[in-house]
Amino acid sequence: MPFLQDPPCLGNTYESDPLLREYLERALPPGALAAVEPELRHLGELAGGRLAEMQHEDRLNEPRLTPWDPWGRRIDRIELTPLWREAARLAASHGLVAVPYERGLGEHSRLHQMAMVHLLEPSMDVYSCPLAMSDGAARTLLDLGNADLSRRAVPRLASRDPALAWTSGQWMTERTGGSDVSRTETVARPGPDGWRLFGTKWFTSASTSEMALTLARPEGNPPGSRGLALFYLETRDAEGHANGITVHRLKEKLGTRKVPTAELGLDGTLAHPVAGLADGVKNISSLLNTTRMWNAVVAAAGMRRAIQLALDYARRRSAFGDRLVDKPLHRDTLAAVEAEAEGAFLLAFRVVELQGRIEAGLAGEADRHLQRLLTPLAKLATGKQAVTVASEAVEAFGGAGYVEDTGLPRLLRDAQVLPIWEGTTNVLSLDALRALGAPGAAEALAAEAGRLLAAVRDTALRGAGDAAARGFASARAWIAATRGAPGTVEAGARRLALTLARSLELALLCAHAQWCLDHGKGGRASAAARRLARQGIDLVIADLELGDASLLCDAGA
Repeated sequence: MPFLQDPPCLGNTYESDPLLREYLERALPPGALAAVEPELRHLGELAGGRLAEMQHEDRLNEPRLTPWDPWGRRIDRIELTPLWREAARLAASHGLVAVPYERGLGEHSRLHQMAMVHLLEPSMDVYSCPLAMSDGAARTLLDLGNADLSRRAVPRLASRDPALAWTSGQWMTERTGGSDVSRTETVARPGPDGWRLFGTKWFTSASTSEMALTLARPEGNPPGSRGLALFYLETRDAEGHANGITVHRLKEKLGTRKVPTAELGLDGTLAHPVAGLADGVKNISSLLNTTRMWNAVVAAAGMRRAIQLALDYARRRSAFGDRLVDKPLHRDTLAAVEAEAEGAFLLAFRVVELQGRIEAGLAGEADRHLQRLLTPLAKLATGKQAVTVASEAVEAFGGAGYVEDTGLPRLLRDAQVLPIWEGTTNVLSLDALRALGAPGAAEALAAEAGRLLAAVRDTALRGAGDAAARGFASARAWIAATRGAPGTVEAGARRLALTLARSLELALLCAHAQWCLDHGKGGRASAAARRLARQGIDLVIADLELGDASLLCDAGA
């Protein structure tokens, strides 16, 4: 007898996301939610309906590169998928980049923006990639105070007109590697009409963008990261000809296969320094803060989509005499990933809140310390959680989750890039250590933890709040115990970062759960907090020394 099963149905993804709706009611000022909710409800209907259907129909399409025209001219034309073309139109018309620059909701404009991203991104085949880089480029040009480049690029990056809107690339990765940009080989040479770039960019996502920010070493500058400069370039000239850029090939990737990721050659590409001829790595901090924030929000959005699909399927699929949703073990499994997703969402959106306060000029020193620390913590933790949740969701469908024409394997493939893009888990763990070492940072984190846990009053939440407090205390004790032992500190940086991130997620979830109880929203969030507390918060293992790790590696374990 053939296998026959109803597929999962999404419906309106705004209506089926209680955490998003609770959070916005709690975080937005009176009247703001009423102003934006009609649009969010519309986007939820679109994301779970027509756009999701188009995504499934489009699943076999991928970008195609045509290097030459029929008459031997090099054209390097990249044809995008139909869904990506539709995503570009939707992103511009709904202001997915524009909203925080328009500041219609003041410091809360970022929340409006990222709520829309949270709803749309899972149905847009990772179109968040060029949007994140475009947002980061606009933020960087403004923060670095380059008035000429800002006047030219920012209105285009933040345009609501699909015919005029630009996207930006972020060209940092070279053949020498991605994380260690100090080894960048691209050279910048001065000429009569400006600077010209020569080199190879090995991994450039969204390579069809109209502009890019990139690192290059001005000729004669010293080696290392300080000798690099940040450059702005446009990919084509006024006549539409390539700006000294050759597309060597499109990358064959595990996931994000709809993203036109290319290997590019730069041969005399006209470019303009953004902020002097040195300190390029320092000058990309605004770019990385923005794209890492996007990465965390996209991770949370992907988790929500995976859970929505798995939960709907559990209500439809019968096995061993009952629906899956009625099986205690299956319910327990879904509850576990739901708790992870709720913590991840709240940490990601805490970073969004801080970014909005900074951009509105309302942030104090503590807010800035928190944003600097929580951004890498949120990115690294949510990236790892996204992979775990996607894997469990695919497994929840059994064999159907492993069959390509269901569209479900894409959930896991696309999730796997999230711990890698914008800094791997290890790189960001070390970055979080640096942020935590800044004067005032530890105090800002302690105040944040104290504020969140002080809000928890319900006795049912007390155990979860205590687990978060123990996580923070364990992290502080580990830092004190390893002071003066740099090898041990580096070896434990990942465990420390994940302990801090998970403690924050749990504290945020406890505070949110208390608000829900106080406002008649039920006990779902409280149950999620208690569950997250049981899934491992304190990952600091004080007795694991660097020597142990070295012995394991030497033994080939």
